[in-house]
Amino acid sequence: MYSQIHRNIQSWYHSHGRTDLPWRNTANPYHIYLSEIMLQQTQVKTVLERFYFPFLEQFPTFTHVSQAHLDEILKAWEGLGYYSRARHLHLAAQQCDGILPDNAAELEKLPGIGKSTAHAIACFAFGADLPILDANVKRILYRFFAIESCSTTALWERAYALFDSDHSYLYNQTLMDIGALICRHTHPLCDQCPLAEQCQGQKHPKRYPTKKAKKPKPIRRRTIQIYTDRSTYGLTQNQTRLLQGLWSFPQTDSDLPPHPHATHLGEVIHHYTHFTLHAEVWLYPYQTTATIRWFTMEEIDELALSGADHKVLKLLHQHLGFKSSPAVLR
Repeated sequence: MYSQIHRNIQSWYHSHGRTDLPWRNTANPYHIYLSEIMLQQTQVKTVLERFYFPFLEQFPTFTHVSQAHLDEILKAWEGLGYYSRARHLHLAAQQCDGILPDNAAELEKLPGIGKSTAHAIACFAFGADLPILDANVKRILYRFFAIESCSTTALWERAYALFDSDHSYLYNQTLMDIGALICRHTHPLCDQCPLAEQCQGQKHPKRYPTKKAKKPKPIRRRTIQIYTDRSTYGLTQNQTRLLQGLWSFPQTDSDLPPHPHATHLGEVIHHYTHFTLHAEVWLYPYQTTATIRWFTMEEIDELALSGADHKVLKLLHQHLGFKSSPAVLR
């Protein structure tokens, strides 16, 4: 039924596919797995130019990941965001002793690996004939079958229906490329798509899938406190799910009472997925609490900080008259 589509896909990939991506030119399961995890919620360009190779240089094998301290993993992940991916990567490495399972069923049992990611690793690293269902592929299927909305189970059924099991590796890689380059969220290039001749939604591609109305992100107003004792500064290690394991300057939800020796450094605005942080940053004299640990500037450079805290650190550097900004400002 889809034999011509499959031939079109093969031809398109050989002419237009991103065949030079490093994770497509290796059989190393760890390298392939790392790329799949990094590419979740992150563009190829960002992963390729700033994170993939430095991470592999620091942790050349999955065993190195399993033996590393979580702080080291988070520092290497710093700036890539969605830090639960790094925590899951570290935990997965420990659970399987640095050796990835060679099948989708066992891969899916590891933390941070859902069905689609398990299928992708099993296909690309171990040759399994399984379809995938990442965000790009979902969009293609919604449009190809002219589906405005459906359950994940129903979408998996469509994924299997269109799947080319005789060329699973090439098929899956091509659909990811088509989703990224051709069947885009906005301005899809239907006239260049190898699926166009049988695509039921090409006349109105933006109708599929039905877009949910975006709610405005709430603003969270905080006060960020930089406590200093001579040449050291107080930070706490996050325990909340969003930034767990990262180091931060203390925050409070309420305005702090005036302090005779406090200095206002400015405001930080930082956008998270579900809210926007607006924080006033103050420099305070020494204060002892159970959760604060003290670090020099050189030691802070070795800690994994959130993007918001790098902005806070930049304000502190400016206040102290540093000529250069912190090493990482995301």
